[in-house]
Amino acid sequence: MAKTNPITFIQQVRAEVSKVVWPTRREVVLTTVMVFILAALTAAFFSLVDILIRSGLQGILALFG
Repeated sequence: MAKTNPITFIQQVRAEVSKVVWPTRREVVLTTVMVFILAALTAAFFSLVDILIRSGLQGILALFG
């Protein structure tokens, strides 16, 4: 592996960081809100599935109990 001196490394890092496109505040807020909305929808979906499975299993077990 080739050795790079620290100054060259720092110059390369700065060059790469300058290529990064940072999101705007609006983009960050919108994506954050979307994450919370999708997390809430996912939680509601899996809660509903859990309730349905639990009810089904309780119904089946009631037949044998």
